[in-house]
Amino acid sequence: MFSTPRADLVPNTAAYENEPLIKPTGFREYDARWLFGPELNLLGVQALGLGLGSYIHELGQTKIVVGHDFRSYSASIKNALILGLMSAGCEVHDIGLALSPTAYFAQFDLDIPCVAMVTASHNENGWTGVKMGAQPPLTFGPDEIGRLKEIVLGGQFVERDGGRLIRVQGQAERYIAEVAGRASVTRPLKVVAACGNGTPGAFAVEALRRMGVSEVIGLDAELDYTFPRYNPNPEDLGMLHEMAKAVREHGADLAFGFDGDGDRCGVVDDEGEEIFADKIGLMLARDLAPLHPGATFVVDVKSTGLFATDPILAQHGCKVVYWKTGHSHMKRKSAETGALAGFEKSGHFFLNAPLGRGYDCGLTAAAAVLSMLDRNPDKKLSDLRKALPIAFTSPTMSPHCDDEKKYGVVAQVVKEYEDLLAAGGSILGRRITEVITVNGARVHLEDGSWVLVRASSNKPEVVVVVESTQSEDDMRALFRQEVKPRLADRVGAYNQEI
Repeated sequence: MFSTPRADLVPNTAAYENEPLIKPTGFREYDARWLFGPELNLLGVQALGLGLGSYIHELGQTKIVVGHDFRSYSASIKNALILGLMSAGCEVHDIGLALSPTAYFAQFDLDIPCVAMVTASHNENGWTGVKMGAQPPLTFGPDEIGRLKEIVLGGQFVERDGGRLIRVQGQAERYIAEVAGRASVTRPLKVVAACGNGTPGAFAVEALRRMGVSEVIGLDAELDYTFPRYNPNPEDLGMLHEMAKAVREHGADLAFGFDGDGDRCGVVDDEGEEIFADKIGLMLARDLAPLHPGATFVVDVKSTGLFATDPILAQHGCKVVYWKTGHSHMKRKSAETGALAGFEKSGHFFLNAPLGRGYDCGLTAAAAVLSMLDRNPDKKLSDLRKALPIAFTSPTMSPHCDDEKKYGVVAQVVKEYEDLLAAGGSILGRRITEVITVNGARVHLEDGSWVLVRASSNKPEVVVVVESTQSEDDMRALFRQEVKPRLADRVGAYNQEI
């Protein structure tokens, strides 16, 4: 029987090579992430695989798709995970190097219910993790992760005979064909595909070309797991700035930026304007509303408040639901509500039939944007941006806060804002009208401005977003005079500015 993992091993000790190491905080709300070495060793990964295999047997399943992203250690971690899964008696279908949406697509393509994708997504080098699911297109949420954690850390493994490994050929090609078929561009477009030297470099340029884009310019499309130029995260300003620079240099119509495992998409328009994904989502919703009257759109709590007041969505009877940030939360809510689409400010787009299969896929999102442009041949992307109502939204800010502390910090902030609301309080002279607490505290003011404080689901951080309906200066004031002082003594060094 495999021994119960420990959280107290030191990597340079002999025990480290003989006992599984798994730090408990690596089990997060909807996936699992660790620093490889200090928090997780290969024996720990093997234990994770055995635990996952034991869990999917509880769910009545035995077959699982696995893939890995392009990091120096990802293939080794995947192989250790496979060993554990096979020890649990699972039939493992290894699709090789993949994007997360490649693995999600493989569940449908191979008719296999379960998935385990080895990736740290956009996290910095040194991180690893696993995204898991057992009911496509959904991925594990808190309940499933909680049960998996209980099995792994409690040593509740069940080893079984019958495990086998099948190496799947051609999955990447079938995935590219699938996403390329979601757009057929007829207008001439020059598009930058920024990949941040992450795994999308092996997929994005070819897929966009097959969508009919007349000229695709690959930016940092060479695979390099050191991420030498910037972290592949289309929510980070470093990547967005490089995308904007490339648009201007090449006279491109737009740029797409993909994160490290390709499930997110960022956009820069023809004027080099960096458009946060929630605003792109609003553009898409406005374009789709006449085609799908009465549609439901799910947006995460970090997203712009303009969805709730948009006149075009109201005109066509569309419904907007604000929900928890996180790809698993958003996928599940989009499915439960029968939403046409879900949009998350971080760049996750959840497009259901006929636009997609419901899972988050950066290239499917790119196809939706290209199709929108094709339906508006007389307009540039900047024209669609300028047609939006005005709101001034901050970047997503993430001050460090230990995993063991962050939820307690946010709980204190939530209570303070709820007490302020009950007392008829205000922020910068504006009355608080609502505090949404499905995910931290989203505090609405009487002029439509808002502030958000929530705990990051996958890193030791607290997440902050603010939006003003008045001006950029007011948006900065909401951050500097309200949120930053409230968090100053509760989080680590807070040097971020906007």
